[in-house]
Amino acid sequence: MTLRTAPAAHTATRGGRTAAPAPKAPLQKGQLTRATILETALAQASHMGLEGLSIGALADQIGMSKSGVFAHFGSREELQIAVVAEYHRRFEAEVFFPAINEARGLPRLRALYANWVRQVAVELESGCIYISGAVEFDDRPGPVRDALVTMVKAWHAALHKAIVLARDEGHLSPDCDVDQILFELHGLILSLHHDARFLRSAGALERAGKGFERVVLPCVTPAGLATATVAARRRKPR
Repeated sequence: MTLRTAPAAHTATRGGRTAAPAPKAPLQKGQLTRATILETALAQASHMGLEGLSIGALADQIGMSKSGVFAHFGSREELQIAVVAEYHRRFEAEVFFPAINEARGLPRLRALYANWVRQVAVELESGCIYISGAVEFDDRPGPVRDALVTMVKAWHAALHKAIVLARDEGHLSPDCDVDQILFELHGLILSLHHDARFLRSAGALERAGKGFERVVLPCVTPAGLATATVAARRRKPR
């Protein structure tokens, strides 16, 4: 199975800006059945983890035979990989594509991070498959782990590029440590997931939001500070 990666998923442009993929054609019956299985499997994995996926439970929930499920996914492992790919596709749609039309530099990086925080907030009752999958498969080599690593690295590559663009646009200093910024932003998301989902700490979302500015502040140039002022004006109620 060929797995898409975030940087390669958006080649079309409109007016100099990247456009989201074109609408898909209506699904045929077999495709619709597969999509239904995948939708149910994704919901199950979000709550119980990829290792919690059960072909029998899926078949009962959908009203199919186990052999019918296997006809679309030849093995539990293939189903797990398909769930990872579908989660990545939806993550792109919710986090990456809405931000990519923002101006290059800090506005785009800020939007990517804000959308990421928002996505974690939506997933508080279910869970992030990237994070839960890392716990399940961190020491278990194989195709499922490889799929998870591929998708997370694709997202990191997109963030890395956004940080580099912020530097190249003059919003961050030329000597800023791009890898360190990426590391700390990801660390904020992991802390948010832990505190909001596990500890149920009040204010975790607000702290995660403030964390972005604290991470980039040591590297922000006057031009970068101006982008924050513009963003604050846009958020201010009229």
